[in-house]
Amino acid sequence: MRGDWTVAWSGLRGHWQAHGRDLDLRQAFNNDPQRFERFGLQAPEVFADLSKQRWDEATRRLLLELAREVGLEARRDALLSGATVNTTEGRAVLHTALRAPKGQGPFSDEVHAVLERMLAYAEEVRAGGYTDVVNIGIGGSDLGPLMVVKALQPYTRPGLRSHFVSNVDGHDIAPLLAQLDPATTLFIVASKTFTTQETMANAQVARAWFLEKGGTDIARHFAATTTNVPAAAAFGIDKTFGFWDWVGGRYSLWSAIGLPIAIAIGADNFRELLAGAHAMDRHFAEAPLERNLPALMGLLEVWNRDFHHYTSRCVAPYHQGLARLPAYLQQLEMESNGKRVDFNGDPVPFETSPLVWGEPGTNGQHAFFQMLHQGTDVIPVEFIAVREPAHPHADLQVKLLANCLAQSQALMLGKTADEASSEKAPTAASDIDPAVLARHRSFPGNRPSTTLLLERLTPRSLGALVALYEHRVFTSGVVWGINSYDQWGVELGKALCNALLPRFESGDVAGLDGSTAGLLKRLRA
Repeated sequence: MRGDWTVAWSGLRGHWQAHGRDLDLRQAFNNDPQRFERFGLQAPEVFADLSKQRWDEATRRLLLELAREVGLEARRDALLSGATVNTTEGRAVLHTALRAPKGQGPFSDEVHAVLERMLAYAEEVRAGGYTDVVNIGIGGSDLGPLMVVKALQPYTRPGLRSHFVSNVDGHDIAPLLAQLDPATTLFIVASKTFTTQETMANAQVARAWFLEKGGTDIARHFAATTTNVPAAAAFGIDKTFGFWDWVGGRYSLWSAIGLPIAIAIGADNFRELLAGAHAMDRHFAEAPLERNLPALMGLLEVWNRDFHHYTSRCVAPYHQGLARLPAYLQQLEMESNGKRVDFNGDPVPFETSPLVWGEPGTNGQHAFFQMLHQGTDVIPVEFIAVREPAHPHADLQVKLLANCLAQSQALMLGKTADEASSEKAPTAASDIDPAVLARHRSFPGNRPSTTLLLERLTPRSLGALVALYEHRVFTSGVVWGINSYDQWGVELGKALCNALLPRFESGDVAGLDGSTAGLLKRLRA
């Protein structure tokens, strides 16, 4: 059942009108000294502080009723068991099977056969005299592996550098090739069909460069993560690792697509990454909804999007290793839940995925936090903090964590004009009216945020964090009644691109709209 057809949805609308839209976080904390304890939740490897969200016990109760009315638990069980939940493509969705211990998930024998073979190869590469590994992919074949390798840099092998090429723009691959030695470089071509336009274009450039520089053994210096073994063989690749149609691109880092991760951090650490994700899978599968972190965060997304009508969410990781997490989450969330029709193909009369964006702290504080604090849009922020650093500079870590806590505190507390009037502002104009200055320096506050805490950024904790986000996306999609696992919206642009390519050669603009025709002419001039 779609969320807006339920009794609980009507109850949430009434509750928002009567209490939710005017809920003041400062007053809520004053009225309830135990609010942090009530809305804090420990899940595997991740603690979540949800107390600074603009909700209360009644909101949570109604959201849980909503989850039960839409059949979240039954839908979750269907997902995990391998039922056909991607109905528009007639597929199961089983990324969770990729991290289940042997014998504990669907297709276990097949999954672990590929896993063992892939990890063995990864160890061969790590010991094989290579200095550089270049992953050529795009979308889920790039964003996930890139994010994980950067996050787990302290676990990588010294002297073995990882690179990622995704953009069909030659400015991506050309500068990289200039730095490489073909004798010590391994290229991984990541394309399930071995036909992805951007990936294969870059792969052909890499192959031509390799041969031009005197390379002679393509089979040693190229591998592929693909199911199209004949096409890979025609390219010259004999080392291939496949996966299944029930592995979606944005959920594929746990599969053979994770080969560059395994090479970077080693087989044991890759297993830890899987184990952390599996622990979160079990939490999502077994914890009651009242204490189920992915479910509660997915329900909060619905509350913020469809009742508070917040249009975007900022992700602010206070750990430089997580610098690529916002970009990864953009695909995970917006490609999954950026849908306008439900399972029946009917337009939905409510908002679905928010815009997801962000930047690591503290850089973001000196870029866009001005808007978060004083802008006209209320934008919930998701802070991610890691208690123990992987470096020896304790003073820097304390400053980083203090900044993280201060920002969420400032978003909630704000500053009144009276408070601003009582402060000195050394950079203010000497002749400005104090009352005018106070209005410029006041903050509305009452702006919601979530803070996620990890003890350390390890393969296990990162696996759990990513799985948390995956299940959160699923939860919101269930409430919205949409298919979170197709991506028809990317198809039209691909088709139009293929139709335009020969026009760049011929110059033919017949039948094109005036704008496209005019731009094409200018680009060919």
